[in-house]
Amino acid sequence: MSSATVLVVDDSATKRYLLVSWLTRAGFTVRQAETGGEALAMLPGSGVDLVVLDVKLPDMSGFDVCERIKTDPAYGVLPVVHVSAHAVDVGDRTQGLNRGADAYLVEPIEPDELIATCQAVLRYYSARRRAEFLAARLVRLAEATLEINSASTLPGLLSAAAAGAHDIFGDPVVVVAESADGSSLAAYGSPPQVRPWSPTERNLSVGSLVRTDQPEDWDVVQWPPGEAVAVAGARLRIDRPPVYVAVASSAQTPGFPVLRQLSQAVAAAVEAQRSYDEEHRIAVTLQRSLLQSRLPSVPGVEMAVRYMPAGSQTEVGGDFYEVTTLGGGLLVAIGDVAGHSLHAATVMAEVRHAVRAYAVEGHSPGRVLDLVNRFMRTVLPADSATVCLLTLDPATGAVRMAGAGHLPPLLHTADGVTFLQPGGALLGINARRPADLEFVLPPGGTLVLYTDGLVERRDADIDVGLAALQRASAQVEDELDDFCDRLLLQLGAAGQADDDVAVVALRRV
Repeated sequence: MSSATVLVVDDSATKRYLLVSWLTRAGFTVRQAETGGEALAMLPGSGVDLVVLDVKLPDMSGFDVCERIKTDPAYGVLPVVHVSAHAVDVGDRTQGLNRGADAYLVEPIEPDELIATCQAVLRYYSARRRAEFLAARLVRLAEATLEINSASTLPGLLSAAAAGAHDIFGDPVVVVAESADGSSLAAYGSPPQVRPWSPTERNLSVGSLVRTDQPEDWDVVQWPPGEAVAVAGARLRIDRPPVYVAVASSAQTPGFPVLRQLSQAVAAAVEAQRSYDEEHRIAVTLQRSLLQSRLPSVPGVEMAVRYMPAGSQTEVGGDFYEVTTLGGGLLVAIGDVAGHSLHAATVMAEVRHAVRAYAVEGHSPGRVLDLVNRFMRTVLPADSATVCLLTLDPATGAVRMAGAGHLPPLLHTADGVTFLQPGGALLGINARRPADLEFVLPPGGTLVLYTDGLVERRDADIDVGLAALQRASAQVEDELDDFCDRLLLQLGAAGQADDDVAVVALRRV
């Protein structure tokens, strides 16, 4: 406290000399003013920590000066100690304290009393400033934690953590974590950059710690000369790698409370992200195992399929496709069971196998859907599904198609692009089914079957997506794989679609 700067305000030169002498001998840096106006003019940017203020001043009362100090947003947190040889009764002391003074000393004043009072007031204000500083950091920590937990990818999470650490502690900052595939990533700087980088020392037991490292151990960023690095590490499980948050040691408060909490928040978010990635990978692997892994080779027909899981779903979905030879022809089906869950995937597998089983018996597409509908209403009465089913004779191009509430297939020929309308209610509903749609797929003609994830978006009507699909299909690449890839990319279904996407493209050659 003795290193603080004190402003003594008194119009009496003798009294001011005494106050300045006592405070100087106690180790304070002392500045002086004779009037209230002079004192107020000196305060902005002066670095004054405490004002010792006489009550009786020639231009205004000390009460007014104190009130002006306490209500000024620039320096209103300054403590004020009143001293007076005249305003000594209870009413004066009460008024001084009510108008903002932190202490009120009545002359004659003992030097030790003045020094002790100044030190006590400064201790209180120092503790208050530390508490306010820590509270402000905790608010920013809460905001950073929200951003960290809102990130959908590990690089995004690390970027949010680095941005939050920069907001709390300033530059430089480094946040390091390991991805599910074992690669170590570091986010650093402002705005944050993310690149592969691994700290040299990674032995950390379960729990958290804060240690001091040398700048060369964290050379992913440039540290200020002479600066040490405060490193907070957190590890939630022994079978999980730790995460690290490194900042400048000079930016820390005793005990590193905010830095430690930030590292723990990052560790928890990384663990949640890792668990999500693992669950999502398992879910996708499960669903792909339920889908057809290899397309048949059929002379005269080129084929390509694409399946993309929803980017925002951990659960498996109900989209499916089937492409198989049947006698001398080709059986093609695409469908979507309502919902995203293990149950939806189970129903999807049952519907797919039922379609194939009834088709093998030699039934027409419409009759196959009738039988599958009866099967669902008997065995799966609470479920529903949409399906589009067709048979194709590669030699003649003859197509026979039936629909069950599914989106209209798209046909691209030399005459242009059209949507086919096989009609039919979705499976799970007792309704009459229209006759099969029959047509000839000409040489060079391309059929595109798809699920709603390709064209449906939460913020737009489905007609908008269908129109976009029609425009995107005006040109068909020589390679159907390239065509399917472009459709997914152009229609925004690659990587982060709201729903699963299945696409089957056929071309007669």
